[in-house]
Amino acid sequence: MKATPSKESGTVFIVDDDTSFLRSLSRLLTAMGYAVEAYPSAAEFLARPDPDRAGCVVADLQMPAINGLQLQQALRNSENPLPVIFLTGQGDIPTTVSAMRSGAEDFLTKRAPKDELLAAVERAFERDARERQQRQRQRELKRRFDGLSQREREVLSHVFQGKMNKEIAAALNINLRTVKLHRTNITRKLNVQSVAELTRLVDETGIFRT
Repeated sequence: MKATPSKESGTVFIVDDDTSFLRSLSRLLTAMGYAVEAYPSAAEFLARPDPDRAGCVVADLQMPAINGLQLQQALRNSENPLPVIFLTGQGDIPTTVSAMRSGAEDFLTKRAPKDELLAAVERAFERDARERQQRQRQRELKRRFDGLSQREREVLSHVFQGKMNKEIAAALNINLRTVKLHRTNITRKLNVQSVAELTRLVDETGIFRT
């Protein structure tokens, strides 16, 4: 299997307290063309100096202090929730189920065929790129909506409900011209051209969901 160029995909972060296995897996993935960083403990990985880089994590399950599942949870709670592939010699069904329910990309034994591991890494890279793009999209939408004034948000809420300008004016006790002005400001700040586009954007952010 040919590896995707690491400069485009990111880094494979390997976390395992078995130093001989850590070294062996690092050599394998490096030989396949990946950028690799190896850590003998979850604590050292979580304290890495550049925590925002793209890629995925290949982690052992049973590790002292912070185990694999705890590492997975810490990543889920971080601003850079990298996909996790578990590669362990001591897996069991309940642990596998727990890991997969928590979003693990895969759960393999350390004796799994090389092709299975490489396929999991490729899927994890694709997932990371997709989710990273989604997070960037959400940050951009939040920036736009944060630029609205409180009154503009109130008007937007009524627009989202399908109300006409006269109905909005009556509901907010403001004149029709003011409603039109607010709507102009809203479309400009949110960079939309139509009510349909505006509605889709609001629905995407879910800001008026109860």
